Amino acid sequence: MTRVAIIAAMPGELAPFVHGWPSSTRDGIRFWALRSEDEEWIAACAGAGQAAATRAFAAIENGGPISLAISVGWAGALRANLITRTAHSVAGVIDTRTGERFRCDAGCGDLWLATSPRVADEAEKLRLASAYNAALVDMEAAAVARLAAMRQIPFYAIKGISDGLHDRLPDFNPFIDANGQFQTSRFALHAALRPIYWPALMRMGENSKRAAQAIAEGLRTLLL
Repeated sequence: MTRVAIIAAMPGELAPFVHGWPSSTRDGIRFWALRSEDEEWIAACAGAGQAAATRAFAAIENGGPISLAISVGWAGALRANLITRTAHSVAGVIDTRTGERFRCDAGCGDLWLATSPRVADEAEKLRLASAYNAALVDMEAAAVARLAAMRQIPFYAIKGISDGLHDRLPDFNPFIDANGQFQTSRFALHAALRPIYWPALMRMGENSKRAAQAIAEGLRTLLL
């Protein structure tokens, strides 16, 4: 049986694609699964960061060998000409902690994705673009790419742009806990007291919804 692992950080990144699938939660990891006689698609999210992505991958693998691994989710743009709300199949992933580069399988475009240990602000986005010639930044894909390479299975990454290069947003990093979980209530209180960020956060919310739809369309094109 072909087993496809689809790994994200947050449920909202997967929602349009897995709508209507049976779902479950185990050990803090959310799962969705769709099965036929010959194929099994398993989507999972365990939180932000490489450690969380590794946990999600391992949890899927506990059910049997993985045939194909796909990292999906929101990403920040590192180039001003990239349009928010769109999704892109990337050419490869760079781990900014180690400098490792993992190329996706053929037909994945020409944009490279940098995986950072933190949510990148504008200054960090500019640095990453210069240092790595990358077009997008996320926090998880390098872990999935590394695990796929170790198992010699195909790897793809489809990322939807939630925020542009010059968007002025609050610092999200203090609201991500050690397990990669975003502390929504704490952040909402923080943001409520800072109206300067309200327009940008509203735009990001809408961008994220549209980007998740675009990710779903990219997954359907890849898998169907």
